[in-house]
Amino acid sequence: MCFRYQSLSIASLFRKYGLLLPGLLAVAVVVGVVVFRVSENLGFAELQRTGTQRLELYATSLNRQIDKYAYFPATLGLERDVIDLVAHGKRIADTVNRYLEQLNQRAGTLSIYLLDRRGHVAAASNWNRPDSFIGEDLSYRSYFADAIRGRPGRLFGIGITRGEPGYYLSSPLISNDEVVGVAVVKVSLEQLEQSWATVEVPVIVTDQNGVVILASVPSLKFTTLSPLPDVERRRLERSLQYNARPLPSLGLMREEALGENAERVRLAPSAAVDGRVKLSGNFLAQSAPMGDTGWSLTVLSPVSEISAIAWTRAALAAVASAFIGILLMLFNQRRQHLHDRLRAREVLQRAHDELERKVVERTRTLRAAQDELVHAAKLATIGQISAGLAHEINQPLAALRTLSGNAVKFLRRGDVATAEGNLNRIGSIVDGLGTLTNQLKSFARKSPGTAGPVDVRRALDNAVFLLDQRLRRENVAVSIAVEAGQATALCDANRLEQVMVNLIANALDAIDGAPSPALRLCGRREDARIVIEVHDNGPGLPGHVREHLFEPFFTTKESNRGLGLGLAISSEIVHHFGGTLAGTNRPEGGAVFVVTLPAAGIGETQ
Repeated sequence: MCFRYQSLSIASLFRKYGLLLPGLLAVAVVVGVVVFRVSENLGFAELQRTGTQRLELYATSLNRQIDKYAYFPATLGLERDVIDLVAHGKRIADTVNRYLEQLNQRAGTLSIYLLDRRGHVAAASNWNRPDSFIGEDLSYRSYFADAIRGRPGRLFGIGITRGEPGYYLSSPLISNDEVVGVAVVKVSLEQLEQSWATVEVPVIVTDQNGVVILASVPSLKFTTLSPLPDVERRRLERSLQYNARPLPSLGLMREEALGENAERVRLAPSAAVDGRVKLSGNFLAQSAPMGDTGWSLTVLSPVSEISAIAWTRAALAAVASAFIGILLMLFNQRRQHLHDRLRAREVLQRAHDELERKVVERTRTLRAAQDELVHAAKLATIGQISAGLAHEINQPLAALRTLSGNAVKFLRRGDVATAEGNLNRIGSIVDGLGTLTNQLKSFARKSPGTAGPVDVRRALDNAVFLLDQRLRRENVAVSIAVEAGQATALCDANRLEQVMVNLIANALDAIDGAPSPALRLCGRREDARIVIEVHDNGPGLPGHVREHLFEPFFTTKESNRGLGLGLAISSEIVHHFGGTLAGTNRPEGGAVFVVTLPAAGIGETQ
């Protein structure tokens, strides 16, 4: 099952992306190869620049070491005893030997000796040592042949007496324009080799025979760059220049030329030589000739690090190109997905706009219906208090009828003063009726419901005024605990009065039949809120009533005394202005309804 699932996944990927994945892989491989080549070439170029600097540094140090003794042999020809010993055979060998011994110690050379015209050692700095050169025949040495012909001689070789390698510098000894002997100085280059041992890369010096005579790595010394032909090997053995050393091949194989004096080479692993393991691996070989010595200085810079860095960069480039390709694929897929989402969003936006339009239209309809319901509730409240208002109006009307009739009679009698008093009383009664009708008209009118600063004391006074007839009829004691301007709410004055009328009317229903009915209306400011409380001393609110207190059409009254919409509408009005309406029981008995509204700015009332 797992194999089948894998096959299906791969097949689905190929169906989805076609040749895109193989193409992406091919691009990653090509990028990796290109980066490898570029990185390798840059690495070799940098390594070649560094190698050139090292060549110059090592060549300078070697030339300085040799040049320090270049003219040393020639200065021996200036010593009179040296010429007398070699040219005239005077018996002063002991004097010259001691002179050469002291000179050798001061100069720090390996040895200094004098050869006569036949190549025999006539005097030497090691005259008093068991391995003294005195009497030896060194005519076979090339440095003797060069000097006897009148020119300086140079040779790196291994001494046959002590087997000590060194650099031989020779100079002809001339008397009366004739070469009478040869002065030889043997210099050690071991100190220079020791300083090279601390360098970062191997460095070697080969002589004119292709033999490594100096090396920073001891295992490379006295090897050859390439295998010696048998004829050349026999010639070197006869010359005793290397004192019968085997001179094995270094195993250096040239792979690629990188410039005039630079090439890639490889040193193959081979058996140990004299117990020392030889170098192996790939190197950048850079060579430079050493003046007229016939020597060549070569620096072997390892290239393994360059290859490792090139491979690493190639792998990173391949991975990066594949990653970028995947990102481009994902970006394209995301772009397509976003395009689809935008199309879906446009469709959804059109549907949302249509729904929003319908919601706005329905909200407008519901708001109009709510306003009508609020207005109907006002009219229902007016209907509830109409009986008391009719009685309140009938008495002034009867008084008006009586006073107007009396005024007519008094005018007929000529009692103008009494008639004038009756007319003044009629005016006062008419003003009172006007105040009552204006209050009713103000309460009954449709309010826009716009919030503004409202004085709570004034709203409470207007509500009590509308219910004044019922309050007096039922002998209810009313107390208002708020001063004018002390509490200013942010709401609509007409609708706040409607809420207060509803709450006071419900309280009157609750205390109907109580022995000492009383209402307490109070208002106060608490931080940014206005709190209005309506207290009664009735029986309180039963538990089942509190749960459904603000539900529409819920009522505990008789069917002919209301529809149960008063508290529901009041709660909706209060919530519309950002407030709350709650009803609960007082600890000392009776119910309390609490209205909280946002507070208006200080000093703003209407």
